[in-house]
Amino acid sequence: GPAHLFRLAGKCFSFVESTYKYEFCPFHNITQHEQTFRWNAYSGILGIWHEWEIDNNTFVGMWMREGDSCETKSRQTKVHLVCGKSNKLAYVSEPSTCVYSLTFETPLVCHPHSLLVYPTLTEALQRKWDEAEQLLYDELITDQGYKKILKEIFEEAGLLKATEENEVEKQSKKITLEFETVEKCSKEYKQLSEEIKKLRVLLGQHGIAYKGNSGE
Repeated sequence: GPAHLFRLAGKCFSFVESTYKYEFCPFHNITQHEQTFRWNAYSGILGIWHEWEIDNNTFVGMWMREGDSCETKSRQTKVHLVCGKSNKLAYVSEPSTCVYSLTFETPLVCHPHSLLVYPTLTEALQRKWDEAEQLLYDELITDQGYKKILKEIFEEAGLLKATEENEVEKQSKKITLEFETVEKCSKEYKQLSEEIKKLRVLLGQHGIAYKGNSGE
């Protein structure tokens, strides 16, 4: 993310609301501590630094995920970064069960360009983005295609975590690329046919009937 925000790393900011104390440690985690004299006062993790929330090519928040378990899921928190005179946690809410929302004020995000994604990327990824912009301008890709390329760029930069679905998609893409030419396809078909022949012989040796289908 933005290099100037790294000066927040290693620091923690507290906020007390009602009987709870919240502690936000940027690029690390968020914890919640119940302020009570009960022997079993709650103290737990509301999320561990995971990835950025990016909207309109701007960093708008930090996602802290995989906190303590809560019913069937893990607690998670989105930290909104807003301009303020000093670094402080200003507001905490729980918009849905075990999903928290924190507002963090800091002078580090007051400059209009302070949260732009593009300047934080490597030259290679900036070029990739420029190419995507050109393709969109030339109407060679759709808006959806453009957003997909941007998502890939952000994942490659480590700003977003690649989901399992993406990994599966990448693997299937690799497979489809292997069969791009007729020559490769014929070669694979030949190999598979040989394997089937061997397996049929093997099944016959063990007295197991082989049932083929019409599309064999």
